[in-house]
Amino acid sequence: MSKRKDFVFIGLHIVAWIIFVALCIEAGALLVNFVFSLFKPEVVQNLYQKLDLSQMYERSKWAYFTMYSFILVISILKAYLFYLVIILLLKLDLSKPFTSFVALQISVISYITVAIGLFSYIARQASKSLMHRGYDIDMLEQFWADSQAFIVMAAIIYVISNIFSRGVDLQNENELTV
Repeated sequence: MSKRKDFVFIGLHIVAWIIFVALCIEAGALLVNFVFSLFKPEVVQNLYQKLDLSQMYERSKWAYFTMYSFILVISILKAYLFYLVIILLLKLDLSKPFTSFVALQISVISYITVAIGLFSYIARQASKSLMHRGYDIDMLEQFWADSQAFIVMAAIIYVISNIFSRGVDLQNENELTV
């Protein structure tokens, strides 16, 4: 492998680690704030990222818990997605990339990506329903604004997963015939 390709691969690995750490910090902060808001509801307006859901909490605890659950699930799934990407990058051998582990890992990544997209879409629709009932949900849009992008990305990753699976099959056939 050339030095340039090796440099790009190392750069991608570093970027994946940075994104993973940032997503873990975000998910952890959201989780701590959620638990803290259960015991001290008066501080709900001072939550992470200026996420003031105090009006929602006062009007309907069910709506608050539902929206916050969506936020937590989506942020945890995003962190898990990048964890899987890091595992893939650690185990990927560019001299022989078509292995069953890589094909399976890419497939799992596509499933997690579609789950993020679907949870984001469902959360967006639920927040629109709450908006029609008079709830202020503008600050929530940042958590599921990219639902369509995740669904499209999942489709592309799924196609790549199938290509890798077929590559593994062809490689195994070649090894048997030689």
